[in-house]
Amino acid sequence: MKLKIIQADITTIKVDAIVNAANSSLLGGSGVDGAIHRKGGLEILNACRAIISKQGKCKVGEAVITTAGNLPSQFVIHTVGPVWNQGGIEKEQLLANCYTNSIALAIENEIKIIAFPNISTGIYKFPKELAARIAIQTVRNHKDAYKFKEVIFVCFDLENFECYKKIIKNDENKS
Repeated sequence: MKLKIIQADITTIKVDAIVNAANSSLLGGSGVDGAIHRKGGLEILNACRAIISKQGKCKVGEAVITTAGNLPSQFVIHTVGPVWNQGGIEKEQLLANCYTNSIALAIENEIKIIAFPNISTGIYKFPKELAARIAIQTVRNHKDAYKFKEVIFVCFDLENFECYKKIIKNDENKS
């Protein structure tokens, strides 16, 4: 499995699936969630509405999958990250669950290339370095469960990008 880190807008990435840092309503919001809904169009919104009518809102740490609408990917995996609010081990586990549940949906849908945003590090205020460490470790923990061709961490801002690069470099130096 190849891990890749890029600084870009996730809505422009052509992969099998992108992950959306959604809110529990699944109806779009600010940040990456709003951008995905705006660029993806009504197909995504309608698919999210169908999920809501079937199961209700998406809980923190859980994930659902929809079409990608007008985006260059095939699917969008929507996952709801935790709001930090003084954090704690429970919030760290919920964030790890976002990655684990997104990976489970990717496996189920035979996705080979997946792109993750920096879940919960925007308006939800999760510390960026801790979130990056959880993201990388959780993805690595699942590398034997499924053979992804590539996992891309798409960092919109430079601070997240630098956190991911630093963690990957430090990990490589330890091995």
